Amino acid sequence: MTNPTVHPHMPHVAVASACVLGEGPVWDERSNTLFWVDIKNPGIWRYHPETNEHSRIDAPERVGFIALTPDPDVVIAGFKSGLARFNLKTGLLEPIVAPEKDKPGNRINDGYVGPDGAIYFGTMHDDETDESGSFWRWDGKELSRFHSGFIVTNGPAFSQDGQTLYATDTTNGIIYAFDADKGKLGEPRRFARFEEGWGHPDGMAVDAEGYVWVCHWGASRITRFAPDGSVERIVPVPTAQVTKCAFGGPDLSTLYITTASIGHDPHVDPMAGHLFRLDTGGIRGMKTSIFEG
Repeated sequence: MTNPTVHPHMPHVAVASACVLGEGPVWDERSNTLFWVDIKNPGIWRYHPETNEHSRIDAPERVGFIALTPDPDVVIAGFKSGLARFNLKTGLLEPIVAPEKDKPGNRINDGYVGPDGAIYFGTMHDDETDESGSFWRWDGKELSRFHSGFIVTNGPAFSQDGQTLYATDTTNGIIYAFDADKGKLGEPRRFARFEEGWGHPDGMAVDAEGYVWVCHWGASRITRFAPDGSVERIVPVPTAQVTKCAFGGPDLSTLYITTASIGHDPHVDPMAGHLFRLDTGGIRGMKTSIFEG
């Protein structure tokens, strides 16, 4: 890759949240609210851009992602122990399904509601040493595994037409693509591989044009990949550990970016762990799917 296009706008701090491991931004258009999680200081954050109000709710255990449900006050949370319904007002917790009861060293990491209404998520080894992680699909009735043998998983995310699922082997720097048809996935193929010096691929978002925005853990940037896997542009981010992004705002043209402060000296990296926002220059995302299962 030579002389890639650099995005004309820089991300700015939206909320100085200083998360230990910020992750999983999700935009709820019903209330114009952004949600995200702090995995290792377990909590769920909410931010209202119109009023600049933000708040944090303690989570009962490590939480990798949340998914919206028809009730705006209830989310599906990917806890260490499994998927559960979590009431943000009352704190009521209702376990749903535990994918890996036989692997106490694992936890759920990133997750996402696909266009088919199912939740696609990954598990990983919490100490990041064993290849015990897998990717899963839960439609409210059936839990199925579709790829395994990973230390750290990230994604998944779907293409704008719902025909391709992207999922990441973070440790080995590979983003896979799967052909998708009504919940059935084909064999994985390599979509992109991170080059030396790029850090590790973390969370991602797909825009309405089918381009994939991938966050770089340890490299202070986001890359926008074209559907053919080539690099279309890079977005510099003013902190090293960039974890995930999501489109939000009234017209879905603001990119919200979570970051992590774990292992970083705040005097050296003072913006680590904050939530950022980016003007995409008119590039729009897609509406967040709601889990109704």
